[in-house]
Amino acid sequence: MKKSTFVSTLLIILFAITASFAGAKALYETKPVPKGERHSITEIISPDSKWEKITTGSGFMEGINFDRKGDIWMVSPPTGEILKVKDEKAVRVGETYKMPIGAKFHQDGRLFVTDGMGELYAYNPATGKRKIIVNSYNGKPFNGLNDLVFDDKGGLYFTEPMGSSATHPTGRVFYLPPNSSEAVLFSENIAYPNGIAISADGQRVYISEFDKNQILSVPSMTAEKSPETPFVFARFEGGIGPDGLTVDSEGNLYVAHFQAGEVVVVDKSGFKVGNIRLPEDAGTFVTNLAFHDGHLYVTESSKNTVWRIKVNKTGLQPYGLK
Repeated sequence: MKKSTFVSTLLIILFAITASFAGAKALYETKPVPKGERHSITEIISPDSKWEKITTGSGFMEGINFDRKGDIWMVSPPTGEILKVKDEKAVRVGETYKMPIGAKFHQDGRLFVTDGMGELYAYNPATGKRKIIVNSYNGKPFNGLNDLVFDDKGGLYFTEPMGSSATHPTGRVFYLPPNSSEAVLFSENIAYPNGIAISADGQRVYISEFDKNQILSVPSMTAEKSPETPFVFARFEGGIGPDGLTVDSEGNLYVAHFQAGEVVVVDKSGFKVGNIRLPEDAGTFVTNLAFHDGHLYVTESSKNTVWRIKVNKTGLQPYGLK
């Protein structure tokens, strides 16, 4: 090897190593150790904040989100219904389907739905028509889908938990690129991947590992190159596991803790901020949650009630409302 070639190659290697260390230092930069408690739930809700009951329905209400008009939409897996709140009542919209579990609006106004029977489809409120977007991977049908979230580009992450458990962690998460009909495997070997959300900076995807009572953090498909790898972001105790997820504009993660009757709030570094417990007359099946107009809305599915509470934070604006 010529001397000039050797020197050039050595410089490239040294640059790559230096860049890698620089990235690691930026990512893992040390921060001051707090003198007292890191957080108080009063950062999220005022001491005098009270839960309000918004509506009561039937079935098993899930997948709460809002359209551009501010109307509440949900789904009910056992009854196959897409629901909309009208005059404080949750009423069926359109036909019944197989097992709709998760729902999120696209910017074009369609409601994308994950179905427990293995289909991802889009419902058009304007026409009442439904279109299957994807129902298989590598020629094999999905085992059953649960929740979904759009990224800023219109790509879609969705979870496939059916058949997996704490002792059989075979659940998967997929990514559907914008304007594509072919899903890409994003993450696997998960003990019932349930809810899913994207961090405020778009660098991480949070996955509810329901059957291990924890949240996983996985670098997103559009994440900047860094040494960060998938890791356990937060763990919980009691209840069964984390269900639906949402994020505020500061990066705090809000977790619907199923069978615990509460919302757990975790900061962007994975430290617990605190719990927001539902009122005594509510049930413990907290399934999903969404921000709207200064409030956090929550579905409790044992009594099929939507609750809301005023919060001090602004929710991260969903792709469908941008």
